[in-house]
Amino acid sequence: MIVKSETLSNRGRRTRAALVLAGREAFEERGYDAVRVDDVCARAGVSHGTFYTYFGSREELFREVAAAVVGEMFTASLVGPATGDDPYARIEAANLLYLRAWASNSRLVRMLEQVAVGDEGFRDLLLELREVFVRRGAEGLRRLQEQGLADPSLDPRLTAVMLGGMVEHFAHVWLDLGERADEETAVALLSTLWARAIGLPPASADRLAGRLADRASAPAPYSSPSATDPVSPPTADGPARVPAAGDLTSMSTRKARP
Repeated sequence: MIVKSETLSNRGRRTRAALVLAGREAFEERGYDAVRVDDVCARAGVSHGTFYTYFGSREELFREVAAAVVGEMFTASLVGPATGDDPYARIEAANLLYLRAWASNSRLVRMLEQVAVGDEGFRDLLLELREVFVRRGAEGLRRLQEQGLADPSLDPRLTAVMLGGMVEHFAHVWLDLGERADEETAVALLSTLWARAIGLPPASADRLAGRLADRASAPAPYSSPSATDPVSPPTADGPARVPAAGDLTSMSTRKARP
């Protein structure tokens, strides 16, 4: 019988977290298809039977790992109150934080996408996990529309899907495929495109356009961090909660083993 996470003892939670961490490491290093339950057990230092106390299959473990990764990315890319209320500054901060979160987690995100191609269950999981980012973008745009700062004719959800897709695809091309761009220029251009697309007032939307022009006069260094050399990787000491797209919850994989 699989023990539900909410009924686990402290020791049980540590063991489960160790299995999630071991699974994450194994998937990152070997790829989804090459990982076996015994590989995870050996890394976590538990018996084969212990694995099935907490997870019904390798697929179930991977779902937990994927949910934890997206939870970390969501938390790592939250823009705090210190950024202020200026909409352009908040867009810029969100894009910067997202790129850095992607650098730490892109291999597993891409792995989930590949697995989802042939598995309807993983496809649904991928859409559910992405929904937390779409919802955040749509809510932000809706607030700007209510304040008269964004184009009221835009559909908030579809706009969030499209602009979020732009940032996600650029992150993949830049960080995974090696497109040459320095971080400041990449963030400034992404943010300028986003701000202009939603119709922010010119004084705000064009603020960094001048910075881009200034930087264009000098060669930009190549500073694309790789997924294997993450920038500011997020950490967590307790369970990470993904806001309610199906009320997803995930145990953080950044824990010490028992």
